[in-house]
Amino acid sequence: MLSPRVHEIVETRATAPGAISEAAARRVRAASPLGEHGKALIIAADHPARGSHRVGNDPWAMANRFELLDRLCRALERPGVTGVLATADILEDLLLLGVLDDKSVFGSMNRAGLAQSAFEVDDRFTGYDPAGIAERNFDGGKMLLRIALEDSATPSALENCARAVDGLNERGLIAMIEPFLSRWKGGRLHNDLSTDAVVTSVTVASGLGRSTAYSWLKVPVVPDMERVLAASTLPVLLLGGDVADAEAAFASWKQALEQPTARGLVVGRSLLFPSDGDVAGAVDRAVSLL
Repeated sequence: MLSPRVHEIVETRATAPGAISEAAARRVRAASPLGEHGKALIIAADHPARGSHRVGNDPWAMANRFELLDRLCRALERPGVTGVLATADILEDLLLLGVLDDKSVFGSMNRAGLAQSAFEVDDRFTGYDPAGIAERNFDGGKMLLRIALEDSATPSALENCARAVDGLNERGLIAMIEPFLSRWKGGRLHNDLSTDAVVTSVTVASGLGRSTAYSWLKVPVVPDMERVLAASTLPVLLLGGDVADAEAAFASWKQALEQPTARGLVVGRSLLFPSDGDVAGAVDRAVSLL
């Protein structure tokens, strides 16, 4: 259990903040972001920084940091888990806990598009930047890109993502782009999960930046994934999301992973907060798909 070490984290942050940089410097990087089997399983935990805490029927499931860290540690210790994706606050806690050796680590970059806000499309880069990711000895950065054709903030969002792709590419770091074609409805931004919309988002995201040598995509699993995965030659990681039907989700992930551009999974809530509470069991099942 993590609880005995919570005091250590807080004490270190208060009295020896330099220990975070020291932990980052001595971390052993993974030999490959794809792991020994050529497929990645990355645990995502960057939701709270966007004000998104809900899992299923619990609106505050991810708001307890101690509980979240405990679940992350349980997930990261499972064989076959290749990495983690999170914001600086969470990744630095994990560095202090010493659980990131031999894992690929991705810093979440743009978190200004707070969930359910009127400015959600204007998702500025308020988290990691390319320099900070390189300084921490991490493996790449992830950016969320909502493409809302009727929202004037979209060009700036595209430009900011392109600049981040360039900055990561210059440092030989992976740029993980998570694109959605989005629409405003009833005062809220909704991601269009139709196959046509996801194909369009993939083709737009694939063209960002001066070079795409280090660009990867993170996309949802939708009907007719063969079309989606044929829309680009960039490596694709499949998005997990908040899964209502675990059996259907695992079946769809398994089918999509058979396509050549699908190189793994990026899953957070459905593995960290499974309906039966068995984090290890959920993670092990996901690993078996790879």
